[in-house]
Amino acid sequence: MLKIVKYPDPILRQKANRIQDIDSDMRQFTDDMIETMYLDEGVGLAAPQVGLSKQLLVLDIGHGPMTLINPEIVKIEDASDTIEEGCLSIPGIRVDVSRSTHVLVRGIDDKGETIEIEADGLLARVLQHEIDHLNGVLIIDHASSLQRTLLKPKLKKLENKDHDT
Repeated sequence: MLKIVKYPDPILRQKANRIQDIDSDMRQFTDDMIETMYLDEGVGLAAPQVGLSKQLLVLDIGHGPMTLINPEIVKIEDASDTIEEGCLSIPGIRVDVSRSTHVLVRGIDDKGETIEIEADGLLARVLQHEIDHLNGVLIIDHASSLQRTLLKPKLKKLENKDHDT
C-alpha cells in the first residue's frame, strides 16, 4: 500500500508532469494506487496524493477500477451542482464544491489506448476532483470565503500536525 500525502505537502500544489511511457513499473504503480484507494475507502486517487507528480489517476464509483493517464477535460457543460466533497489528502475536512454535471474527458488507459469518457453525475464529479489534483487544485480552493474562514482552525491544525512529525 502507498502512503497518502496529506495537506499541506507542497506536492499537492504542483502541476503534475505528463507521462511519456507506460511501462511495467507504471502499471505496477497504478495497481498499487488502486489498492491504496480501496483500503482508504476512496472513490478516486491522483498520483500526487501518493507522492508522484505525474498525470495519473484511478477511480472506481462502483463499476470497477478505471485508470486515466494524462487526462484532460475537453468539454464541460455550464450546468452545475453543488455537493459536499471530502479528500483523502485533507482528512476531516468537507467542502461544498460546485462542479459541472457533465464533462467529456480524454486520456490514455493503462494499455496505452486513447479513450474518451463522457460522464455525468458522480463520475463527472470524481473526474473533475482528481483532475484538479493533477493541476495542484484542492477542494479548499473551491470553498466560499465563509467556508474558508470556518475551515481556518482545522487547516491550521493539519499544518501544525505536519510540522510535529
